[in-house]
Amino acid sequence: MAVKLNKVHHIAIICSDYVRSLSFYCDILGLELQREIYRVERDSHKAELTLNNQYIIELFSFRSPPERLSYPEATGLRHLAFEVLDMDGTIRALEENEITYEPIRMDENTGKKFIFIADPDGLPIEFYEK
Repeated sequence: MAVKLNKVHHIAIICSDYVRSLSFYCDILGLELQREIYRVERDSHKAELTLNNQYIIELFSFRSPPERLSYPEATGLRHLAFEVLDMDGTIRALEENEITYEPIRMDENTGKKFIFIADPDGLPIEFYEK
C-alpha cells in the first residue's frame, strides 16, 4: 500500500545570508513573508513564505552551513521550479533587478520556454512558462 499524499506542504531552504536571501525571495521573486521566527537555542531564523496565499517555502539561517556540493547535479534537490505566465515579462523583471539568467530553453516535449537563475547561495531556480 502506498502512502496517500495530499500535496507538497513546503520546501525548506538553508541560506548563508538570511537578510540577503529573504530580500531575494520576497523582493525579487515576490513571495510574501507569512511569519518569521527567531530560534534562540539554534541562533537561527526561519521565514515562512507564501505564493498566492499558499505556504510553500521555509527559509532558514544556520551558522556556517556547508556549501552546495555541485551545480546543479548534486544528490538531493536539483532545482526549484516556478510557473510563470509571461517569459518575456519575467526576463524583463530579472534584468531590472540585475539577476543573471541562462539562455531560454525549449522543452522538447511541451514546446514551452524555460530559464534558470540562481538564488544568492547558488540554488538553481527554474521559471517555466505556462
